[in-house]
Amino acid sequence: MSSVFSKIISGEIPAYKVAENDMFLAFLDIAPLAKGHTLVIPKEEYDYLFDIEDDIIGEYMIFTKKIAKAIKAAIPCIKVGMSVIGLEVPHAHIHLIPMNSVVEMNFSKDKLRFSEHEMAEVSTKIRQFVQL
Repeated sequence: MSSVFSKIISGEIPAYKVAENDMFLAFLDIAPLAKGHTLVIPKEEYDYLFDIEDDIIGEYMIFTKKIAKAIKAAIPCIKVGMSVIGLEVPHAHIHLIPMNSVVEMNFSKDKLRFSEHEMAEVSTKIRQFVQL
């Protein structure tokens, strides 16, 4: 059975895409901890981040770094935090979260909700800074 992320990759489920290449996809989290909270996934379905082959995980981190730089340029924040949890969806993914304090990386806090317009606006803003 395909994960929800595989359905986003195939276009079965819509997403607010930030960047994409042949191997990876970055899109806004629909239940974000902060405005600009982005998920970065490999297009090949791996359940666990550390099961990804070394050469691919290296490329994954480089792609993720470019997305983090774009988020920092687009969203006012001190840094972009990175988290890998991987329990909620059986498809490896990295959370990139704009933050001004460590509490913004607390996954047990209430998630934010933004309108479709706000989500589209944020994804467009981040996309403008992506340099793949």
